[in-house]
Amino acid sequence: MPDFITVEYGSTGASKATNDYGMRVMQSRAFDARNAQYLLIKSPPASGKSRALMFLALDKLRNQGMRKVIVAVPERSIGNSFRSTDLTKHGFFADWTVPPRNNLCDMIGGDSGKINAFIRFMESDDDIIVCTHSTLRHAFDRIMRDGKGIETFHDRVLAIDEFHHVSADADNRLGELIRNVMDDGSTHLIAMTGSYFRGDQIPVLRAEDEAKFTDVVYTYYEQLSGYEHLKTLGIGYHFYHGNYLSAIGEVLDPTKKTIIHIPNVNSQAAMGDKIREMNGILDVLGDVFSIDPLTGFQLLRMPDGRVLKIADLVTPGTQQTVLAGLRSVENREDLDIVIALGMAKEGFDWIWCEHALTVGYRGSLTEVVQIVGRATRDAPGKTHAQFTNLLAEPDTSDEVVRTAVNDMLKAIAASLLMEQVLVPNFNFKTRPSDDRFDGAERPSTRIDLLQEEPTIYVSGLKEPTSNRAKEIIETDMTDLMAAVLQDGQVLRASLIPDEFPAETINQHLIPNIIAKRYPDIAESEDDIEAIRQNIVARRAVLAKISQPGAEIVSSTKNADEESEGQKAHSQLLKLTSKFITMPELSIDLIDQVNPFQQSYEILSKALGESVLRRIHQSIAETRIEITEAEALAQVPRIRAFKEQHGREPSITAMNPVEKRMAEALAWIRAAAIRRQKETSQERSA
Repeated sequence: MPDFITVEYGSTGASKATNDYGMRVMQSRAFDARNAQYLLIKSPPASGKSRALMFLALDKLRNQGMRKVIVAVPERSIGNSFRSTDLTKHGFFADWTVPPRNNLCDMIGGDSGKINAFIRFMESDDDIIVCTHSTLRHAFDRIMRDGKGIETFHDRVLAIDEFHHVSADADNRLGELIRNVMDDGSTHLIAMTGSYFRGDQIPVLRAEDEAKFTDVVYTYYEQLSGYEHLKTLGIGYHFYHGNYLSAIGEVLDPTKKTIIHIPNVNSQAAMGDKIREMNGILDVLGDVFSIDPLTGFQLLRMPDGRVLKIADLVTPGTQQTVLAGLRSVENREDLDIVIALGMAKEGFDWIWCEHALTVGYRGSLTEVVQIVGRATRDAPGKTHAQFTNLLAEPDTSDEVVRTAVNDMLKAIAASLLMEQVLVPNFNFKTRPSDDRFDGAERPSTRIDLLQEEPTIYVSGLKEPTSNRAKEIIETDMTDLMAAVLQDGQVLRASLIPDEFPAETINQHLIPNIIAKRYPDIAESEDDIEAIRQNIVARRAVLAKISQPGAEIVSSTKNADEESEGQKAHSQLLKLTSKFITMPELSIDLIDQVNPFQQSYEILSKALGESVLRRIHQSIAETRIEITEAEALAQVPRIRAFKEQHGREPSITAMNPVEKRMAEALAWIRAAAIRRQKETSQERSA
């Protein structure tokens, strides 16, 4: 199956160029905001967030009166990104130095010892520590429990890597910790993330807390188009029957540096034994004949005689040795394949990785973005990066697929959202009533490629009335689009176009999401409408870009007359090596565009009618609201209906009695599948 999305980059090298302080583009942009007390850096993988933190933290220590810096990462393997680094040789005024005793991610032992080490650090003269989110949370709890109080964190810099782990939910302990120090007002916060949205649709921060942050935004496209070597990224979905080991050889190219993420042990793609699955992948590749005693990497000989070096992050007993071995990887030939389960996602830095191969459904956009980021590092000789999701193909003859399809739809939704993350940003402006421009007739939609960001003029686009709404449109649209497109109601409505007209999504569901996300403007109907129109306009343009065989034109110059710089900028708009010509774009038109329709049509062609019919049915089943007692009470009626009509009741029936029986039957089957899965898990445990 071909890639659903292929993105081509400009390869200008700009994002890797450094200034006199040794800062790359994103790092310099962040450093310009160094005096902010609360700083939120939204920047993709490999853009240099860890180095940016070093610059910022050292300035706060040396020039802003801060006494300590606490760096917290979600997992120990990421701590390596914040190891001691020589910055002065590149022009900065100080080096980043983390004593081994303060790198708690490398500390051997249990949680208690790390918490004790953290508290000793807080009482010492040391100024930098690196730990996990978990260590920070538990140490904070003990400090509060011992009565030392929030003042322990006064004049400290708290840097949270992968900030999307924070949640506005009251039960999120890291989020509660952040709210406590912000309420106190004496701590500086530096938050960093490559995906400022969560898979569970809960906001990262409450609106009133988020408003206190200064944002530094560096887009995926700025980063990737500024690489020297990487030119294209492919995103593909491939399907298998049976178990995935029978098909993984078809998508696993051993000549490519690859990270393989096997499915979660609780997912339907899993085979019940993670070690068996890992060994099964090795068997597909060849025969393991030795283990490197220094790195823990398995040495595997392929049938053609070539030897692969494989890092096994699945087997618990050897995990620490392999993690230490990964820190020593510097050259392309040092490692060939990483096999992981819950690791090697966020912050895992192996620049040579060309292929991120993920088995099983991923319901979280955040996880998909993070996994894609493992392959999008720039490296010599690496011109293409690939993300492949290997999924179980729905089988209409197998009732178990009803549950699996729901997970698949989440993964598909996440893949479609990557389109929004990866394509260039557009400025949307209201088209003036004057139909002439520079003495020439103004086209209905004009894409101005001579600006830093292409500008699209839309007839009837509403202007925001408040500065807050303008700020949302200018800086927050990627995150807002993500929130809209991963919303459960929008997803269901978008994938059942025969039941939900586009207007339902665009004029009812989307405004509700905007109002919930931004309660400070919820009372302003004009601002809600202006933001809504920007969302549907962007989605309409992105859907059009996805169509193959179209053409982009600029009204200002012919292609033959463009300068080299203009041609290079035009490269930013190429998708699947095609161009597009926009039709007349007006707000009346785009209100009729289903946000998912174009991608849905691609999906239809890829999966076929019978599978899509099951997808539609499974989506409809997610809306069922019925109690167990009512469902069981319907069983005699269902049997009688089947005897009388020779078929089961239909969930799409017009007759409400038949439809209710079908809903009860669907609920009973889903409950049976859940019980079967729970029983299987209990037996395997």
